[in-house]
Order: sequence, then structure tokens, then C-alpha cells
Amino acid sequence: MAMETAARFRAAVEARDLAALDDLFTEDIRFYSPVKFTPFEGRPMVLGLLNVLLRTFEDFRYVGGFEGTAETSTDGDDAPSEILLFRAGVGGKQIHGIDMLQFDEAGRIKEFTVMVRPQSAVQALGEAVFAGLVADGLVPAPDGYRAVGR
Repeated sequence: MAMETAARFRAAVEARDLAALDDLFTEDIRFYSPVKFTPFEGRPMVLGLLNVLLRTFEDFRYVGGFEGTAETSTDGDDAPSEILLFRAGVGGKQIHGIDMLQFDEAGRIKEFTVMVRPQSAVQALGEAVFAGLVADGLVPAPDGYRAVGR
């Protein structure tokens, strides 16, 4: 069941179909990002973040995958997991990354971890995603914040 969810997730991301992602996540999903120490939490926030990411990435494509089990951050239990490898661009920089999906007993995604390289791409991605989150009203703008190009 979890691997069917992973295939549906991959198809939805590749099609940039946010509506198809909604029922794949648990209500209390945790999204671990390379640009934020604490996770983004809850289905509405994660869907909003994915909307920003899908707008930010250029030429996003999955290039492979692995499945197995891994310890979750939430409870330390082993959970069915799938790793999807991707390539994309952001701000003219090429990114290599992975999406690690971890599933609950019903096959829904309960933890989602993204890791990307190189460091310069992580920085460009962080700046672009933060600007998108502020623009979409998902996070408050800090005092004196002015998005580049706005």
C-alpha cells in the first residue's frame, strides 16, 4: 500500500497536481526541509509549501528510487519508506536531491524529508522558498523584509 502511495505521489508531483496530493498525507504530516531546523507540520502547511516548491523548481524530474524501511523522527519506529531521487534547477543552479517518504499503517505519508546538494543550491532554494511562503501568506514577513524583485 505504501509503495502505491509513493507512485501516486510521484505522478502527482510530476504533473504538478496539488489536489491529487491531498489524500496522500496524514493530517499531522511532518515535512523536514534542508532550509529549516524544525519541521513544517500539518497537511495545509505542507500542501502550501509544496505549491511554493513546485513553482520554484525549474525542470523538476525524478530520476530513480529505492524502497525499504527506516526509523522515523517522530516515534523512532521503523516505517515503510521510499526514497525518490530528483534533479531540478533553481535560480540557474542545478540541484540533486532526494525525497524520503515514510508511511503510516494505512499507507499515508506521515514524514517527508528533503535533502539537496550542493550548498549553493540549498541557499538559493531557501531564499526562493522563503519568498514564496511570505508571498502566499504562509509565514509572516520579518520587519523590514522586502522580497527581491518586488
